[in-house]
Amino acid sequence: MSLSRRTIIKGAAGTATAGAIALNGKASSVFAAPNIIRRQAPVELNFWYGFTGVLGDRMADLINRFNETNGQGITVTGLAQANYGETAQNLTLSLQDGTNPDMALLAEIWWFRFYLAQQLLPLNDLISARSFPIDDVVDSFRYEGVRKGTQYWLPLARSTPLVYYNTDMWSAAGYDTFPATWSEVAAAAPSLNNEDQQVVAFALPPATDYLSWPFHGVVWAHGGAYSDDDFTIRITEPGAVAAGELYRRGIQEGWMYNADSQVNDFSSGFAAMMIGSTGTLAEMRTLTAETGIKWNTAFLPGEVPGINETCPTGGAGVSIMANIPPERQEAAFTFIEFFSSYPEVIAWAQGTGYMPTLKSAIAGPEMEEFFVANPTSRTAVDQLATRTKPQDVARAYIPGGDQIISEGISEILINGTESQVVFQAVAERLTAEAATVVEQVIALEGDLTSGVATPPAATPTA
Repeated sequence: MSLSRRTIIKGAAGTATAGAIALNGKASSVFAAPNIIRRQAPVELNFWYGFTGVLGDRMADLINRFNETNGQGITVTGLAQANYGETAQNLTLSLQDGTNPDMALLAEIWWFRFYLAQQLLPLNDLISARSFPIDDVVDSFRYEGVRKGTQYWLPLARSTPLVYYNTDMWSAAGYDTFPATWSEVAAAAPSLNNEDQQVVAFALPPATDYLSWPFHGVVWAHGGAYSDDDFTIRITEPGAVAAGELYRRGIQEGWMYNADSQVNDFSSGFAAMMIGSTGTLAEMRTLTAETGIKWNTAFLPGEVPGINETCPTGGAGVSIMANIPPERQEAAFTFIEFFSSYPEVIAWAQGTGYMPTLKSAIAGPEMEEFFVANPTSRTAVDQLATRTKPQDVARAYIPGGDQIISEGISEILINGTESQVVFQAVAERLTAEAATVVEQVIALEGDLTSGVATPPAATPTA
């Protein structure tokens, strides 16, 4: 069962911030839950998530399948929020007055704040007791939810940014495959503009959107970073500044713009490329089937030779709230087991475009067949294997870090301000906002870096 809005939260959703979290405060016919569950009465769980539209429909489908097949008397009631941010804001409020859900889908830039507030249930005991196949979870997605050896966040809607490009337009410009570097993109892009057809080469998200997520890969490609793991801010260094100047040049030369909807513009043939989430793949296939636009996907470009990790991970995972009774914790984990099962991982990935979160699913015959029919999705999996890494803490862990960096990028794009000037101001804001987080991390973990979990290293490719 899925609801559209929570009536107990009235008017405050837009004003709360996660910084206000109080520290005290295709499936089988019957899903076989583990024998650990022994309950007499039915259990109804509340689950909050930030999806509407097509993604909301797919989430409702998943919840309904669980309710119909778990065979344990567990019912999940889903509450659709407008987006990830609203989910986090409402969760903050609900934790303060005890009206919180049992579990929530938290974005990669939100879950850590609830971890610091000690509001998330450590999952290691349940993982062990249930023989949950944790070693089958894609390493990068698994370890991003671990602190000090303990799992707090398990993947569901995980993604990476991906280049979407119009194959006819790029072929006409002399490229049968997408350029491998940002320098090549910048050299080719002006020739892709077509004033008569109102085509601009590169559609960016709206200035108010998550600009700092795809830009993260541009910064890494140029040898820069937003920060180090110890919260040292590095956005004023040459690599990040060079990335900012690339964007400023794109606007000044007219081959880059902020679209009201880059998905609509690209799928309608008004943009030759965009960088979007893998979670957009299913929607893009539907839209372009209607418009007839021919397109493909590509890795995010590199720039500095030898730097292969040019793509950040993203998306969201599920956490269970620590303040719910043990029997509800166990029931909530049963839902996590369900959406993490092989058939459900495949159904979710194929239906949404989000990444398969199990290694066995990626290598299995169902996804192999799907990749043959939908090579645009294989690009995402191949990129994940060799070109991605977790986001810098300045965006992922500093409260408002995404917004602060995105506002700086908007200043460059809208007002043409030099990147060095903009990023100096951004660095000062990030440093100020990091102070409280640094104190919290040290208090909880003892230092700033030992809590970081490192997945097995990927084998880089050229």
